[in-house]
Amino acid sequence: MMRRLAFLAPLGAVLAVAGAAAADPAAVTVTLGPDLKEDAAELGERDVRQQADRLAEVVRRALAGGGGELDGARIDLVLTDLKPNRPTFEQMARRPGLDGHRSLSIGGAAVEGSITTADGRVLPVRYDWYSSSLADVRGYTTWQDADRAYDRLAARLVDGRYLSR
Repeated sequence: MMRRLAFLAPLGAVLAVAGAAAADPAAVTVTLGPDLKEDAAELGERDVRQQADRLAEVVRRALAGGGGELDGARIDLVLTDLKPNRPTFEQMARRPGLDGHRSLSIGGAAVEGSITTADGRVLPVRYDWYSSSLADVRGYTTWQDADRAYDRLAARLVDGRYLSR
């Protein structure tokens, strides 16, 4: 009988550690701010929705790799501004003179929202990032700088820095 109990004690410890290591991931939602909803027709509804989904994916992935304080949190983000580096399909359809390869602009994104931690604290979130000049625009995708903004926001959330301007 003692041998069975001796076996169960270490097994219980392993299961307890495994349960703690498998903490609930943060739940991330992204909605569109009112100004961006108005701009969505010009940028293309599909492109804007894809960017909101991309932001949620980037933040989820970053927090899954070590969200620490944000394990089990609810993160509600609002994509308030979105600027492409290259014309979207919708923009090129509306203005045929735009060249999808040669037309280049300063891009980026702005995000606001809140974090509700597992223990009930509500923390504000605010972040934006844009290229400062055309010389800073690197890459060839339409949403290069918006992706850079998402990556930087996600890294800040993992580091516990929620407000930045």
